[in-house]
Amino acid sequence: MADDREPPPLFDDEKPEPKDDEEDLFATPNEAPKADTKDEPASLPTEPVKDKPSDDLFAADDDLFGGEGEEVDLDSPETEGPSSPAKMEPDSDSSPLEAPPMAEVLPPAKPVPEEKPKPTPAPRKPSMEKSKEEIEEEESGDQFTLDIKVHDPGKVGDGMGAYMSYKVSTQTSIPAFKRPSMTVTRRFSDFLGLHEKLSQKHVHVGRIVPPAPEKSVVGMTKIKMSKEDTSSTEFVEKRRALLERFLQRISLHPVLQMDPDFRDFLEQDELPRATSTSAVSGAGVLRLIKGVGDTLSKVTIKMDESDQWFEEKQNQVEALDQQLKKLHASVEALVTYRKELGISTAAFAKSTAMLSNSEEHTALSRALSQLAEVEEKIEQVHLEQADNDFFLLSELLKDYIGIIQSIRVVFHERVKSFHNWQNAQQNLAKKREAEAKFKQTGKTDKIAQVQEEIREWEGKVEKGREDFELISKTIRTEIRRFEANRVKDFRNIIIKYMETLMNSQQQLIKYWEGFLPEAKAIA
Repeated sequence: MADDREPPPLFDDEKPEPKDDEEDLFATPNEAPKADTKDEPASLPTEPVKDKPSDDLFAADDDLFGGEGEEVDLDSPETEGPSSPAKMEPDSDSSPLEAPPMAEVLPPAKPVPEEKPKPTPAPRKPSMEKSKEEIEEEESGDQFTLDIKVHDPGKVGDGMGAYMSYKVSTQTSIPAFKRPSMTVTRRFSDFLGLHEKLSQKHVHVGRIVPPAPEKSVVGMTKIKMSKEDTSSTEFVEKRRALLERFLQRISLHPVLQMDPDFRDFLEQDELPRATSTSAVSGAGVLRLIKGVGDTLSKVTIKMDESDQWFEEKQNQVEALDQQLKKLHASVEALVTYRKELGISTAAFAKSTAMLSNSEEHTALSRALSQLAEVEEKIEQVHLEQADNDFFLLSELLKDYIGIIQSIRVVFHERVKSFHNWQNAQQNLAKKREAEAKFKQTGKTDKIAQVQEEIREWEGKVEKGREDFELISKTIRTEIRRFEANRVKDFRNIIIKYMETLMNSQQQLIKYWEGFLPEAKAIA
């Protein structure tokens, strides 16, 4: 029995040891986190955890999240990447909790949108734009020079068979021309023949051919029947300026300047006479009939414009035409008034000179004589300024009014091209309907012929579409060139016109300042 009772104390002695262990576990909570630290991040220091209660542990967790917020700056894996594994080494068991987020943070940082510019669709657009600009620069003709002057007009013959001839001098560096410098003699009908040839070749494809000067039967009749006078000289000078401007506009066009007919006009000593330019010839009558037909076609042939660009440009051209015509009428009136002012100034100078001769007072007579001389000089200033008003402003405006008329012709050619395309489509539809009817009725002998006609009209439809797209593209280029040249021309002319006005005013001031001492000397 005693032996049976001894074992229980032994178990009692062994039991307190686990109790002590359990009591030590609960008594020393600081050791428990050591085992738990395996699940905690490695960046936590162990010493503060021993001294702080469980509430501080949660605060430490807050610090951990704050530390992770600071690690968000690890966008550049090259600099801070190697430092993170150094921190992870001492607590390798706790690192698995941080390793996955690091693996999740780094991959999104690598595919930064820096790789998007690698595919180069964007640079292709500027390359295309550059190519277009290069083409326009090549077409602008700035690489070569072509300077044309029309000078020395002269009358050839007598009576109604007389005509005016002009010398055309050319200086060029274009290799296509035979000589760098040349001078030929041309008559007015040669200029009209050149315009007609260029129009026949280029207008139907959408190119704007500069207008030639209009014929003046009254002006030429005066020159033929009368001797040289002021009116005839003025008419010849105006026509010379118009002819020179006509050739210069052709020389500025990148396509027209290389036309064989234009080169022959400048190079060949003699040209075949242009008989179709006469107003009373058979060709003139045909040209008149053709003009009437074109006018009727503009009324009958219409097009529902689907391109907003063309609609806007047509409206702008119409508005520009009206404003230019109004301005041209005002400048013409200004030229007339300034000439009348010069004539009136001359009459005043004559009257003043006559008064000075009859004046007995010496000082007053001398002052009146000086005043008459000043007024004569002022007359020349007014007449010179009237010429500047005409040749700089009036002729430029008239020239652009003619160019706008050429633009209208080009727009009408586009409408005609569209009308031809639509007619081809309608005829093709009719042929296809006929083919379907023949197949339904069993007329196999006519199907082959209809199919051949269908193929023919399909080719016409395709050609009509290509022609319409081509003329539309060409007109866009021509309008852009027209707008650029218009701005440049008006800028240069306005500057020249202002300079002439300033020179005129300076001369007037000089003349009056010279007369002032004479006026003050009257006693």
